[in-house]
Amino acid sequence: MQDFDEASKSTLRKVFRTRRRLALDAEPTLEDRIRDQARRELRRRHQQGELQQSVGLYWPLPGEVDLTPLRLELVNELGLNTALPVADGQGGMTYRHWTGAPLTKDSCGIPAPLDQPALGAENLSLLLVPALSVDRMGIRLGYGGGYYDRLRCRETWSGVPALVVLPGACVSVQPLPSDSWDRPFQGWLSENGFQQTLP
Repeated sequence: MQDFDEASKSTLRKVFRTRRRLALDAEPTLEDRIRDQARRELRRRHQQGELQQSVGLYWPLPGEVDLTPLRLELVNELGLNTALPVADGQGGMTYRHWTGAPLTKDSCGIPAPLDQPALGAENLSLLLVPALSVDRMGIRLGYGGGYYDRLRCRETWSGVPALVVLPGACVSVQPLPSDSWDRPFQGWLSENGFQQTLP
């Protein structure tokens, strides 16, 4: 494959979508292992007092690691609220409290708690975000809609810690192409645990 600096994001999306699918297909327990590592990291952060507000999860699209089983653990065992993103179909996104009530599809067709009011950045302690890839500097490759980018570019949201969730096979050793609006993530969660981005 050509160097990532020359490769278009659309080409990279195809490459890493295939890589993610192959990784998950090759090891049936991989998703469980990633979820277990996310569980450990959330407990560690809670014990250290880093999780005082809601944890932003996501409703998984096909091929994404499903973290939704963690909602009840966060609520019942750690006493934390959870939130899900709600997309408006035009590039805007908010987070809303996830109560466990039935969800309704948002403007992008993803189940979301549309009946809840939007939360401010001060209401979230951590965002867990799906990805096709992330590099060691924390640059995320998503699907191209820019929803997370636009949200995290806002001054109030830029300080909310955010981690990418994906199989280790999708962590790029080469820098991914980035744009001026890309905000590096603090790290990622894979079957290998939490990895912090390079300084």
